[in-house]
Amino acid sequence: MSFPVPRRTLRTPLGILSVLLAAVLAAACTTSTGGAAADAAAGSDPALKAFYGQTLSWGSCAQFASSADEEKSFTAPGLDCAALRVPLDYADPGGRTADIAVLRHKATDPSQRIGSLLVNPGGPGGSGISFAASLGTSAKTPVSVLARFDLVGFDPRGVGASTPAIDCLDDKQNDAERADDDTDPSPAGVAETEAENKQFVQGCISRTGVDVLANVGTRDVVKDMDVLRAVLGDQKLTYAGFSYGTRIGSTYAEAFPQNVRALVLDGALDPQQTTIDRTVDQNQGFQGAFDAFATWCAAQPTPCPLGQDPAKATTVWLALVRPLIDDPLPAGAGRTLGWNDAQTGISQALYVSAAYPILARGIADLARGNGTILLRLADLYYDRDAKGHYSNMLEAFTAISCVDEQQTTDRAQIDAQNRRVDEVAPFRSTGKGPVDALDPCAFWPVKPTSRPHVPKVDGLPPTVVVSVTGDPATPYQAGVDLAKALGGRLIKVVGDQHTASLQGNACVDDAVAKYLTDLTLPAEGLECRLT
Repeated sequence: MSFPVPRRTLRTPLGILSVLLAAVLAAACTTSTGGAAADAAAGSDPALKAFYGQTLSWGSCAQFASSADEEKSFTAPGLDCAALRVPLDYADPGGRTADIAVLRHKATDPSQRIGSLLVNPGGPGGSGISFAASLGTSAKTPVSVLARFDLVGFDPRGVGASTPAIDCLDDKQNDAERADDDTDPSPAGVAETEAENKQFVQGCISRTGVDVLANVGTRDVVKDMDVLRAVLGDQKLTYAGFSYGTRIGSTYAEAFPQNVRALVLDGALDPQQTTIDRTVDQNQGFQGAFDAFATWCAAQPTPCPLGQDPAKATTVWLALVRPLIDDPLPAGAGRTLGWNDAQTGISQALYVSAAYPILARGIADLARGNGTILLRLADLYYDRDAKGHYSNMLEAFTAISCVDEQQTTDRAQIDAQNRRVDEVAPFRSTGKGPVDALDPCAFWPVKPTSRPHVPKVDGLPPTVVVSVTGDPATPYQAGVDLAKALGGRLIKVVGDQHTASLQGNACVDDAVAKYLTDLTLPAEGLECRLT
């Protein structure tokens, strides 16, 4: 099975750079209850009243840590965790349940506390509890936001520490799938790739269960988020969503407009765009990011491994990377770097321009026959730790996408899509022609629970959308379109990275913080620049 890139839009640049630099260069319980808000929120469905009225038992976050790094970060002052119980299937609230992992960074000035600020980093498949812990302990998060809100992250159903968890592959199978490039466009190659995709789907069915796979979409996540809002005691939701998190935000707004206080949506997915068009636009965005990197690289005092002419950088890159299809390079610890991981590694670094120096080193090493840095960058994308263990982020990405996106079963459409991708993102072209194999979603055991459409929202308070002109993963125009669809205010950010809020840029963060705390909208036409 192949994992084409970009497959997902997960980490904000803050998260990418801090983890990337480290990887490459180197209880007492309290309770809270939703109270009256819970009764009102449950509405006319008495079967949901118990979920809306539950009490959370807050305590140590250690039980939710999936790695030594998380365990360390989860012990920071001001953090506590709990499990939120929700129906697995909201159509059957008396049936099986799921537990949603929740992490809270308590407001540093309780006397000025407004309520809870829920956050999501994207994906789909990204851990909200890890993201909230990072934001809560970062010096770049605005002081006013940390002072006046409990910062709350949750792992969406099926993701991370939430249970039941999505599970399709073991660690060895994940390694094997990454090493299998699936670049053969011949009928035999297509048949082999599709057979592998069917095996992947069967693994999801047997290890996770169809009942779970049928209920992991954004449609159900926003219902969980409304339960969480009420249980936290908030009459209205305050939320900041990044990348895929903007889909959660816009879907929540459509389902519960009367429960919205404030929404910040950064790195938007265009809600009405088809899956095929989104795939093409994302690849075009990454080609733009590659070109921006090549321009930066050529201007450095040291020789650029892609040459001094940015117009020829794609040709130089392909000359370096295409041989990996047949002859992977050594990459340390008995591992090798193939085509798929090389392309994934460069894409991981292109999310944020601050990673350009590391990427330049990785490409220079590649030219010298060493694939270690690019492989480590790919490991970050796939969330593989130093011991070879993977989180379930990739399986969750596929499972959620297959019920959120359109399931394409026509090979002619796949062929046309991949031909367009070759045209708009030549730095990713194998030179063999497109592979028109159907992806796992074509064989998924359940139908989508969502479809692309313009949100129809009445009574929604003003929202804020942030969009970066050179965002490689979520193109700028998608933010323009989402702001228009929601009737929200747009902050235009000039720069080359994926998302911009709560990351230390004074122009962006001052506007976002004032909106979150005081509901003061940014000035019409506000434009910020990244340095």
